Amino acid sequence: MQLSGPMEKMKTRLEQEVQYELPLGEVLVPMNRLIGTSIVLEYQQQIHCVACGRRTSKSFNQGFCFPCFRTLPQCDSCIIKPEQCHYHHGDCRDASWGEENCLTDHYVYLANSSGGKVGITRGTQIPTRWMDQGAVQALPIFRVRDRLTSGLVEVVMKAHVADKTSWQRMLKGVPEAVDLPARRDALFELCDDELQEVVQQQGDGAVEWLKDGEVVDIHYPVKQYPEKVKSLNFDKSARVEGVLLGIKGQYLILDSGVINIRKFGGYEVQLTTEL
Repeated sequence: MQLSGPMEKMKTRLEQEVQYELPLGEVLVPMNRLIGTSIVLEYQQQIHCVACGRRTSKSFNQGFCFPCFRTLPQCDSCIIKPEQCHYHHGDCRDASWGEENCLTDHYVYLANSSGGKVGITRGTQIPTRWMDQGAVQALPIFRVRDRLTSGLVEVVMKAHVADKTSWQRMLKGVPEAVDLPARRDALFELCDDELQEVVQQQGDGAVEWLKDGEVVDIHYPVKQYPEKVKSLNFDKSARVEGVLLGIKGQYLILDSGVINIRKFGGYEVQLTTEL
């Protein structure tokens, strides 16, 4: 089989094992069935912006051309730092986008990807966000009314728990299980005063404690984890090939190394497989 087209981050579906589909142009390639076979991914020296589709010589922020990177709200700095959301100041890059994506329910969650961490996501991105991060456990602990509030709550939490995933550790195997409900309860008690300050600042109803949430367990289609993680990069070598040993997060795990598909959004890629 040989297919080609601009690549986007893999689509995921939560089942007994996460199911992955790789968008190549108009085609969705079912990747789970390729595990255990040899594949070749070859960069065709063209990049198309994932927003506007124009050709660009360089990708910014995982797939955008420079004009889109400078102007689109999804590329603004407040996406990385939600506590700096400035919609309420009236200077959002696109107010309608902000209303749809930021002025909507968000969740603050605990997850276990390379160990316990805190994070935020829109309600519509559960459980996609967790699968994209390679989390094996996840637990929503707050529901809040907007992105800004989620960022303020996360700032309180990350003073006591990590907010980053070590992607190398995540790809080396399944992390030791974490008692997320116990961690949640300890954080509720530890951070109560600061959380009450957020509520006073944002108003009644802005934050809802989720005291009885259930842990979501996530399993990935991986036959073999690497002992040493070697990163593969289309910008350094246009051809990536090897036996596909598994998929976790947005990474393909090959016997030759690992490649972060999301990093190369918009890259024109040709996929050749044995099937």
